[in-house]
Amino acid sequence: MFVELKFYSTFVEIIIFNPMQLSKAEEQLMQLLWKHKRAIMKDLIEAYPDPKPAITTVATLLKRMQDKGFVDYKQEGRSREYFPLVKKKDYFSKQVNGLIKNFFNNDTAQFASFFTQETDLSKEQLEDLKKIIDSEIQKKK
Repeated sequence: MFVELKFYSTFVEIIIFNPMQLSKAEEQLMQLLWKHKRAIMKDLIEAYPDPKPAITTVATLLKRMQDKGFVDYKQEGRSREYFPLVKKKDYFSKQVNGLIKNFFNNDTAQFASFFTQETDLSKEQLEDLKKIIDSEIQKKK
């Protein structure tokens, strides 16, 4: 999280930037980095489905993601080896919690109801979910 302060004569404005937001293109690239754990530009380009993006496009995405605190790199000779700084689980958790907050008024029961009714889950899948929930309930006792 980045915080910017703007000072005015009568008040201070606090602006909070949330770096946990990725564009669709950045998210696609981040998925590749999570999968590979470490990768040079050539490996990332090759991992994309056809049509492959231009090297400059991927370089721009990586720079933006680095500025947001999602990736970094280690210089290896003339190449940069990129690696994720944010764990996939942490990013996914933030996104799901944001979804629940923004679309379901922070009501997890409403989210669960929508999820189970609108995703066309099989009986077996629902039973698996029930087992997971029951297990979590037992842990909380």
